[in-house]
Order: sequence, then C-alpha cells, then structure tokens
Amino acid sequence: MADINRNKKMEMPRMGGPKVGGVARFSNNERAKNQKGTLIRLTAVYLRFKKPMLTAVILTLMSSGISVLIPLFVGKAFNAFIPELMRVDLGLLYAMTAVIVGLYLSNWIINTISSVTILKISQRLVSALRSELFAKLQKLPLSFFDTTQRGDTMSRLTNDTDTISGTIAQSATQLASAALTLIGSFVIMLSLSVPLTLTVLVCVPMVFLLTNVIASRSRRYFYKQQRALGELGGVIEESIYGLKMIKTFSKEDAKLNEFAEINENLRASGTGAQTWAGYMMPLMNIINNLTFAITATVGGVLCAKHGLLIGTAVSFMTYSKQFATPLNSIAGLFNNIQSALAGAERVFEVMDEAEEPPDRGDARSMDDIKGGIEFKNVCFSYIPGKPVLKNISFKVRPGENVALVGETGSGKTTIINLLTRFYDVDSGEILLDGVNIRDIRRESLEKCFSVVLQDTCLFTGTILENIRYSRPEATEEEVRNAAKLARADGFIRRLPNGYNTVVSGSRDSLSEGQRQLIAIARALLHSSPVLILDEATGSVDTKTEKDIQRALLNLMENRTGITIAHRLSTIRDADNIIVIHNGEICESGNHAELMAQKGRYYRANMAAG
Repeated sequence: MADINRNKKMEMPRMGGPKVGGVARFSNNERAKNQKGTLIRLTAVYLRFKKPMLTAVILTLMSSGISVLIPLFVGKAFNAFIPELMRVDLGLLYAMTAVIVGLYLSNWIINTISSVTILKISQRLVSALRSELFAKLQKLPLSFFDTTQRGDTMSRLTNDTDTISGTIAQSATQLASAALTLIGSFVIMLSLSVPLTLTVLVCVPMVFLLTNVIASRSRRYFYKQQRALGELGGVIEESIYGLKMIKTFSKEDAKLNEFAEINENLRASGTGAQTWAGYMMPLMNIINNLTFAITATVGGVLCAKHGLLIGTAVSFMTYSKQFATPLNSIAGLFNNIQSALAGAERVFEVMDEAEEPPDRGDARSMDDIKGGIEFKNVCFSYIPGKPVLKNISFKVRPGENVALVGETGSGKTTIINLLTRFYDVDSGEILLDGVNIRDIRRESLEKCFSVVLQDTCLFTGTILENIRYSRPEATEEEVRNAAKLARADGFIRRLPNGYNTVVSGSRDSLSEGQRQLIAIARALLHSSPVLILDEATGSVDTKTEKDIQRALLNLMENRTGITIAHRLSTIRDADNIIVIHNGEICESGNHAELMAQKGRYYRANMAAG
C-alpha cells in the first residue's frame, strides 16, 4: 500500500476558473518543430551517463572492428586453396579457421556485454526522465492543469518517455557501429581492389535516396501517432472518471463514437508510420542483393581475366553485404529516431512550461500568523481581456468569520484561488497580517491555510493516513479528535476496519458526504490560522451540515474563517457576508444588516424561502 504521508505538495482539485484549452494547449503540428534542438537536448540528457555510454560505444566499436576483419580472414581462408598446384595449404586453412572462430566468439561476448550496458542505460534514462517530468508537474501552476487534458499528460509521462529510452541509447551505439563498419570496410576494400570498391559504392546513392524518401513520409505519421496516443489516454481517463455521469445521461454511444474516432486516427497514423517504415527493409534487401550480384559478376570477370585472387573476390562479396548493412541500419534508425524525437518534443513541451513564480529574493517566512486578510483593488482574469474580478477590496479581521456569496461564476472561488496563490493577481494587492502575500515564502504561506473543497480528494491508503496527510506527525488521538469535530468519527468506527479501512481515489468505496467529512477532518487537523471552506458541506445532509457548522463555529474561535456556500442558511451566523455579482462586491454586512437593506442578498433569501 502506498504511503501517502509524503513530503510533497498535495495536488489540490481545481477550485474554479474556466477551462480554456484541454489538449489543444500544445501545438498540433504533425512533426517535431525543432528536430535539431530536440536531438541536442536528448544528447545532453544521455551525457549524464557518459561513462556507461562511453563503455557501450567502445564495446560497440570493438565489435564493429571485429566484424570488419572477419570477411578479410574468410578471403584468406579461401586463398589456402592453390589452383595452380591443385592443393590446399592446410596449415593456413586451420590457422584462418581458428582466427575466424575466435573473432566470432569474441564478437558474441562483446555484443552481450554491450547490450546489457545499453539496457541499463535505457532504464536509468527512463527513470530519470519520468522523475524529472513528475517533479516538473509539482512545480507547474494550477493554470497548466486547468488547460491540459490529464490523460495526455499521463501519456507523456509514460508512453513518450518509454519511446525515448527504448530508441535513443540503442540508436547511438548502432550509429557508432555503422560509422566504424563503413569506414573500416571501405579502407580494407580499397586496399584490396579499387575496381571492386567502386562497384560496391554503387549502393550508396540508392540507399540515401531511399532513406530520404521514406523518412520524409514516415516522420509526420510518427508524430500523429504519439499525439493520438495521448488523446486516447485522455478519453479513457475521462470515461473512467466520469462513468456514472456518462450512464446517467445515456451518453455511452457518444463516448464510444468519440473513442472510435480517436482510435481510428491512432490506427491510421500507426498504420501509415509502420507501412512507410516497413518499406525500408524489403527495398534495402533489393539494393543489397543487387549490389551483391554486381560485385560477384565484376569479381568473377576480374578473377578470370585479370588474375584477381578468388579469396579477394569472396571477401568483396561479403563486404558488399556488410557495407550495405550499416547503411541499412542507419536508414532503419531514421524511422525509430523520428518516433523518439516526436515523443521527446512532447516531453520537452511540458518541461519548458513556465513554473510557478519563484519567491522574491526578499520574501520571508512568517510565524505566529493572526489571520488578518485584506484585498486592495484586486483585478484578475483567467483569459486576458475577460476580467473575472474587478477592483475587489475588503478586509477580514483576525478571528472573523466571513462568508462569500453570489451566483455561480461571480468570482467567489477565484478570490480563494488568489488568496492561496494558486494564481497571482493582475493588479492590486492581497495582504496577510499587513504583508503582501507575494512577499511571503510559498512554503510559509501554505501553512497559513486549511482548505476544504467541494470536490474532495482522497488518496489510496487508510482513512487514518488520509486525515493525517495534512500533518504526518499527528498522533492517532489527534486524528480521532479531528474526525470527531468533523462529525466523521461515527461512520468511520462503523466501517469494517475503522480508521484502518483502506480507501482509494475512486468514488465508489465511500459516499460523497463521507469523503467530505474526511476532508474536513484533514483540514481541522492542519490547525492553520485561516480555515477556508469552499462549498465544503455541499454534499452532506442538512442535519450533518448543521452539526458541522456548530463544530466549525467553535473551532473558528481565534481563527479566521472564509466560507463559500450556496445554501444561505449555512452562513447566517457569519460576522460578515460579502455579496459578489459579476466580479464586483455589491453589498456586505451581517445577515440582519443585509436583510434590512433589501438588496440582492435579501431577494436571494426570499427566493430560497
């Protein structure tokens, strides 16, 4: 069971603000926009493991050197046959056979060690990439998650990192091997026979032409494939998360159609990518066989009419195959590298996202927070040009209980987002005990607030661990006391294993009301000077809600409380009620004062009966 008491920032559910993008946040290009830059960045990542990489490259080069020598000794073994004397030089034949066997054995051992080394590098790389990408996600602002499909982000963290690690390390060694094989084969062939060398080189322009044509066609399909895979993951994630809603509105067919469309795009792009990549090997084999046939023909003519040794002709026929093989490998690597670069660019897109603004150089920690809050002419917009808050100004005295009310979309939750610095204001100031919250270290600021949202978040683990999440060092007795204050102790004790009952992030094991009670207990355990309730009792029954409100009123003594609620009955006892309309404060006061004004608050109460 995963230990959820970890020292990482809790990923809070989104507290408001419009969704403005989804997966379309990122570019919809069909190919990597900057292949050279992406490749340079990938190289830099691999250079972190330069010692094992260097070892793998050296071993690969040794293997390539051996491969280059084998055809030469095969030719010498054929030269042990002396046609003029019609006899075989057995000593030379045995010696060459022993050398060839030794070379093949050495090559096998070196290749085995090299493969294991490359495998270890690949796994270390994927581990490092995933860790860094996951760490990056913890540093991104809430706006990123508001505008990015979760399934697509998960695909980047899993599929794309796998594509990178499984391709690049192997490609690097194969490229080194191909380069040495080409150079070594060319030098030896040139020393044996210039005419036959020129004959073998006929394959080079054909290979490069083929590579260029196929790589240009397959590149865009590989990028489409990676994108479609991310979109498919997003649809699956949404379907599982919202399955009850889908069934409630009988949208199974619509969701199936959406899945089928994206799945068809994935099939088409995957088929296109693999089809074009599949052309490579058959066409390369045709070129190889053609080169072999031409070399054998020219070699036979030179042996018959110009005294070329049979062993030399045999060596060249082997070299003609061997010379084309690295070209073949390089050509094949282009397709794999295209896929890896597409995945790498998707990973780097997230890595390049702007993080939460860092603390100012003179930012300070604050102890002994009283809980005084002041908004001064605060303006904010999620989308430039579309203001959500307009010149919001109000004060909350330490220990005061303030309620924010207003219709949906008026800006209530946005005020909480700004107070907790999930977003920063466009203009104006927010003060905590007279200090601008931008001048307070985030770590210190986070300790000032306990937040309970309508959309509760539980982690896989026991109920005890979930409540203790806000304060891992809390004793079991403190956890139970917090649960009692939240009116959660009763139903927890009735569960089969009480506080040790295992729950998960899904919404099936507990009712929404029970989940909210646990979330409230978690916030109470945190004992922060400011308690924020954003529709925190929206999913509990009226009796339980009243019990919680009475408990919270007692708890809020000497603490500042900010409550957002649509049920006006739950905030009548608030010291100050701020009514927000279209991003502006239209009236404020306690319940009696607002009722006497007979304004928007009064009309809302009358409408509610």
